[in-house]
Amino acid sequence: GAVRAGGPAATIPPDSTARLEAIYRERIEASQTRFTEADVRFMTRMIAHHAQALEMAGLAPNRSEDPDIEILAARLHAAQVDEIATMRRWLAERGQAVPGPGASHAHPEPMPGMVSPERMRELEAARGLSFDLLFLTQMIEHHQGAVQMVRELFATDGAAQDEAAF
Repeated sequence: GAVRAGGPAATIPPDSTARLEAIYRERIEASQTRFTEADVRFMTRMIAHHAQALEMAGLAPNRSEDPDIEILAARLHAAQVDEIATMRRWLAERGQAVPGPGASHAHPEPMPGMVSPERMRELEAARGLSFDLLFLTQMIEHHQGAVQMVRELFATDGAAQDEAAF
């Protein structure tokens, strides 16, 4: 996009590093004002959603006997931790409330794909192949719920216009 007329970058010589830095800062500031309540709701809910996936993935090392399941759980853990950090930063940069630890238990609103406490206890009690089958089934359902949440966000007028939210 073009630089806003009259912004700080407009007064700096076109070929200077300072101008490029000013343009960068203006774009960052602009992106931090292009968000909706739907974006905030999505980020807040998805932090809680990811927190539950972390809980589930954390069960695998002591319950699964399949190295592929353990690798999948480790990859899920790494990806979800990074995404939670990104979503928390996104909320903080926009002056929004940032959910703390234990977000999956503290979130009052039901979300698609969340595993019920009863099903979580069933997963915790399972071992070996029984654990693997429950883990995969519940993780698939969990992530299908996340996809549903993304579709809801994209169906909301004006939402997901911010590059980071998208």
